[in-house]
Amino acid sequence: QVQLVESGGGLVQTGGSLRLSCAASGRTFSSYAMGWFRQAPGKEREFVATITWSGVSTYYADSVKGRFTTSRDNAKNTVYLHMSNLKPDDTAVYYCAARPGTWGMSPGVYVYWGQGTQVTVSS
Repeated sequence: QVQLVESGGGLVQTGGSLRLSCAASGRTFSSYAMGWFRQAPGKEREFVATITWSGVSTYYADSVKGRFTTSRDNAKNTVYLHMSNLKPDDTAVYYCAARPGTWGMSPGVYVYWGQGTQVTVSS
């Protein structure tokens, strides 16, 4: 069992930056691939980024590539999403998710989810 708690969301102006954190419980955190997803009102949950259990490999949605970076600190059981050059279209509730084994881009392959944190980008 893994419990995930996101933090770091808030209100930011266009062009600004935020860093989201996702703290995980459980001794096997380092064996899980982690993903970031977001959901805007009236839209489906969409993939943002994923990182392998080791942190060596990452993959991003085209919409955030070059602006967002995900990393993890397995000693702290925490994964991060650094967001820069934020745009109003980035406004959404951001979720972190965990799955054993390899990374994935589909929400359906993730087993554990956090409660989400709101990110609002004003124009």
